[in-house]
Amino acid sequence: MSRAINRTANPFSPGAVVALLLVGGGAFLLFLYAIGAGWTGDRMRATAHANSNALDGFSALVDLLERRGHMVEVSRAAPSGDDFEALLVLTPAADTDPAELQGMIEARQFVGPTIVILPKWQSASLPPDAPEDTPDDWVELLPANAAPTLFDQTDVIAALTWAQGQTTGWQGLGLAGDLPNENFVQAITEDPGKQLIPLISDGEGDLLAGYVNRNGFHPSLAEAAGITFDPYIEDEQDGAIYPLIVVAEPDLLNNYGMADETRAMAAVTLVEVAMEDADMPVVFDMTMQGLGHSDNLLTLAFRPPFLAATLCLLAAMLVIGWRAFRRFGPPLAEEPAMAHGKTQLARNGAALVERTRRWHLLGAPYAAMIAARIATALNIREADPQAREAAIDAVMALRGLEGSRFSARAGALRTARRPADIVRAAHALRLIERTLVR
Repeated sequence: MSRAINRTANPFSPGAVVALLLVGGGAFLLFLYAIGAGWTGDRMRATAHANSNALDGFSALVDLLERRGHMVEVSRAAPSGDDFEALLVLTPAADTDPAELQGMIEARQFVGPTIVILPKWQSASLPPDAPEDTPDDWVELLPANAAPTLFDQTDVIAALTWAQGQTTGWQGLGLAGDLPNENFVQAITEDPGKQLIPLISDGEGDLLAGYVNRNGFHPSLAEAAGITFDPYIEDEQDGAIYPLIVVAEPDLLNNYGMADETRAMAAVTLVEVAMEDADMPVVFDMTMQGLGHSDNLLTLAFRPPFLAATLCLLAAMLVIGWRAFRRFGPPLAEEPAMAHGKTQLARNGAALVERTRRWHLLGAPYAAMIAARIATALNIREADPQAREAAIDAVMALRGLEGSRFSARAGALRTARRPADIVRAAHALRLIERTLVR
């Protein structure tokens, strides 16, 4: 009885399965990347950073520097001072740890130039009476009232006196103009130790941007500030010290200030003069705004050089999936490993004997089987095996058959041990059977 194969109709089409796999796989990869990149869904209100398009952000300056051919990088990894030789732009928030800012300034002294843009604004959610059509990502800018803590506890600017008030404009770096909000300007009003050398000042002579006098040799900055040093003083200056520029008025460099062409030219000039004619990248730090994150295995998997291994793994997954898809549908029922029937049973027994190499056990049963078949065909009713073989020998003699008798051939088969002798003796018994049974 043959077994019927159950062929159930597939409820899913191949196209639906492919779409399901692609969407599910893509969502899983996006989920892994989001975990590694820190997409937690929290809406960060910090906007005074390089990726921000808000008024107090610096995305316009980043874009302008890139258009001028500078290599610009926005870094979310905490800089360690000697990680890179580049112009580092620090944009601390009002609640930034002063010790962290001071430590970074000191670590950068012999590594590369640094620009510190002091905080002035803080972003907050829009008030309840804001227009209904206002976009959800808009914020309101308020004075950074917590800024004195950062000023007072950072050594490089702790001795300075700063103030927020009105002004009539700004001048410096060969340029002059107006500030975007002249009723709220942040400036350094007193510098007892002449620690900062002015680069940009307001209409009242207060310092808006300047570089720190750390006995470093900075001829480009000195020229921009209009200072001529005595030759003996120049010999005493250390050429290994890199510039440190402090910007007290962030509206000179942020998106609020970059709306004016003259202020944009001043911002770019300030950045380029800090490089002192060196060709180096510009790195904007994001960690001091609370937007930093550390590398992990998931983020590294999507970055060179590990990105190549990730792509190879994805390609291997696609190949395996395609091979599985080509065998789409329920598999057919497999045939049983052991077929039923006497023929297969005999084959299995023969395979077992061949595997165990017990050839000598085949002779006696085969001789008894042949003798029984001949006795049945010749109506010999002897039950004893020896008497049955003797009766067969008598029939052969009666018919005048020459050669060895059946009993001798059967005895030779029972005593045979090698496969060749067994086959030869069995063949001889088979010939006798064919001769007697016709």
